[in-house]
Amino acid sequence: MNKLPKILYVEDDETLSFITTDNLKRKGFEVVNASNGVNAYHLFSNSNFDICLFDVMLPKMDGFDLAHKVRSVNKEIPILFITAKTLPEDRIKGLLIGADDYIVKPYTMEELILRIKVFLKRRNIASSDEKQLLIIGNVQFDKENLRLISESGEDNLTFREAELLNFFIENKNTLVTRERILNMLWGENDYFAGRSLDVFITRLRKYFKNVPYVSIENKHGVGFIFKVNI
Repeated sequence: MNKLPKILYVEDDETLSFITTDNLKRKGFEVVNASNGVNAYHLFSNSNFDICLFDVMLPKMDGFDLAHKVRSVNKEIPILFITAKTLPEDRIKGLLIGADDYIVKPYTMEELILRIKVFLKRRNIASSDEKQLLIIGNVQFDKENLRLISESGEDNLTFREAELLNFFIENKNTLVTRERILNMLWGENDYFAGRSLDVFITRLRKYFKNVPYVSIENKHGVGFIFKVNI
């Protein structure tokens, strides 16, 4: 019997929580609910989940603090923020904490389910592949376990970070346009997706700050070159 994908869904609006949970269960997901950040983190600490859906405005502990605590112990699980906030700065804050994506209220169930399935599908494909190490000089990228290993230590990547890094490695020393990256990895090319990409570029640059032969060069208004000079 196949195991149902398990979602930790945190939402304090009872009506929205009920409707969303009912729809997710109808689509074949197992859903565990919480209405505040403290209870959600307790649930997360005592069970295994495949994906997290966090509202931002939560009692006791907001979604940002919740995501930060989750990321401190698990870098791999996809985190999607559900937010009513429309300011790009608010959404960028979530990405800087370690979220992988966001969806804005009011949302359609079709959109939410599609985003969940995209992350689960990509994650399952990655986990079902044979272990594969990509070598960049003295740096090893463990795609299966989302790890970057270098002389200075080991970094655990989020799913989105690993996805972007893998794309760059496959296209190293080649100019790739922002449009191509956004359409392939985000599935859309709009203002916020572009801002999100910039956040993840910043994250990757930090991982390679002590690797002198690797850089991510920005071609303003066009795209990026993942340069490997060895």
